[in-house]
Amino acid sequence: MQKIRLGIVGYGNLGRGVQYAAKQNPDTEVVAVFTRRDPASVKTVLPVKVEKYEDMKNYVGKIDVMILCGGSATDLPKQSAEVASMFNIVDSFDTHAKVPEHFASLEEAAEKAGTLGAMSVGWDPGLFSLARIIFGSALPEGGTYTFWGRGVSQGHSDAIRRIEGVRDARQYTVPVESALERVRSGENPVLSTREKHTRECYVVAEEGADKARIEKEIKTMPNYFADYDTTVHFISEEELLKNHGGIPHGGLVLRSGKSAADNKFLMEFSLKLDSNPEFTSSVLVAYARAVYRMHKEGQTGAVTVFDVAPKYLCPLTEDEQRKELL
Repeated sequence: MQKIRLGIVGYGNLGRGVQYAAKQNPDTEVVAVFTRRDPASVKTVLPVKVEKYEDMKNYVGKIDVMILCGGSATDLPKQSAEVASMFNIVDSFDTHAKVPEHFASLEEAAEKAGTLGAMSVGWDPGLFSLARIIFGSALPEGGTYTFWGRGVSQGHSDAIRRIEGVRDARQYTVPVESALERVRSGENPVLSTREKHTRECYVVAEEGADKARIEKEIKTMPNYFADYDTTVHFISEEELLKNHGGIPHGGLVLRSGKSAADNKFLMEFSLKLDSNPEFTSSVLVAYARAVYRMHKEGQTGAVTVFDVAPKYLCPLTEDEQRKELL
């Protein structure tokens, strides 16, 4: 069996998860990790070559799909188009407000290079996006609601860590239970962003850092915290490691509506995850398989989860899929 050759760009929690996920899929293998750090300083969870970011050009033709594991705040807006100029890619860009802008940038770079890039892959955006489009199509009269958490958001935590004076941070997204119950009861409420979730931030500040400034920067950060009731707790590094060392997450997509005969329906898709990055990584590897197959069929440019047929994700043959899953 010819294996799909993967590269990992960036090696944090997500990059480590991709290594584990690739090991679970017999048709994939990780060829190399590419980092902006000193390669000698990067310790991988499984043996693999670690190369400098700028040396990935030497792997053109040796890697089928690059999986980008950087942050959405500053890494992916630049890296996705840059890497797509040489390789097929999958990224987990999750800044919902900037999805159209990111798509346009990736589309331009990939079309020019003849590569294929899948963007905003993960569970939200990603699997939750699929639930929203399917639920809304099957139940046209009603309301769709997405609730996240309680769990650690990697993108939001990363955004806090990039603030000057922050050594480390964890951000929890917390659903408002009263809002969730209103949806499940069939009320179909109109809920603002602030009414659905709160955000809790646990921050380790550098010694001597201006905590008031840090808190203000967090609470006013557009696309991340400005639209939510946000609480900031400054704690020690020891407390962060002891009480906030894991990366759990999850959430729900619900569609509440009714038929033309006024019968009520509730559709619900839920996830409960011990490790947000390890689950996201598993989704990324599945979409890397899809990108590999679709590119072999001649597709180029940018795609989202809406453009990828489920058959491309599955390691089974199409005959096996029809026999075992349909």
